[in-house]
Amino acid sequence: MIQDKTLKDIKKTTHSKETIIELKNVCKSFGDNAVLKGINLAVEKGENLVILGRSGSGKSITIKCLVGLVHADEGEITIFGNDITNLKESDLNNIRVRIGFLFQNGALYDSMTVRQNLEFTLKHHSPNATSNEVNQAILEALESVGLEEAIDKMPSELSGGMRKRIGLARTVIIKPEIILYDEPTTGLDAITSREISELILYVQKKYKTTSIIITHDMACAKLTGNRIMILKDGVICAEGSYAALEKSKDEWVRSFFI
Repeated sequence: MIQDKTLKDIKKTTHSKETIIELKNVCKSFGDNAVLKGINLAVEKGENLVILGRSGSGKSITIKCLVGLVHADEGEITIFGNDITNLKESDLNNIRVRIGFLFQNGALYDSMTVRQNLEFTLKHHSPNATSNEVNQAILEALESVGLEEAIDKMPSELSGGMRKRIGLARTVIIKPEIILYDEPTTGLDAITSREISELILYVQKKYKTTSIIITHDMACAKLTGNRIMILKDGVICAEGSYAALEKSKDEWVRSFFI
């Protein structure tokens, strides 16, 4: 397990002043339900941004808009300097291949072994990779999450925490520049949740990723976030470090930290 001092050092030294992701006045409604009412945020290269909010506040919709899984009704979404709201699908796909997405349940294929899950993802991303390159990439990804021994297991043989780790291995195997984490510690016990949070920091350092982390887990937010934003009623209502927001004069903001 990574030591606390190392974790603090990682959070202090991994990001630089270069904006990789930017949302300007992004709005999204589903029928009469306005979920996003003008989201504005920017994420610097190498930064871990945590987004908090009550259920239904639009956290997951925000990151789905970032990869075009959901199309924003209004506003600009700029990634790597490109406004994706104006891109053709082929151009959008060129950006998507630079982004990893860790879903809540890990989203592993139940009929495939761990090896096959990772191989499928890598071959889809890099169809010209040789067998040796594929094998090396699989071993490196599994080593990164500490699960080399699970390579030939089926997902049904893995615990919830192990499935999350394999899901993360499958995400990092394509060496993404951005990772979007959707509730990475949901359903896990406190010890396993901390291990996943530490892995998020390890991945940030090793692969120099820029990440947005959607979570209800305040321990995860405190450990992983260089910066935290809080969504309320479809807009960002507060922003800052964990320590600053914990001491906010706004009672609603403080309620997250109780």
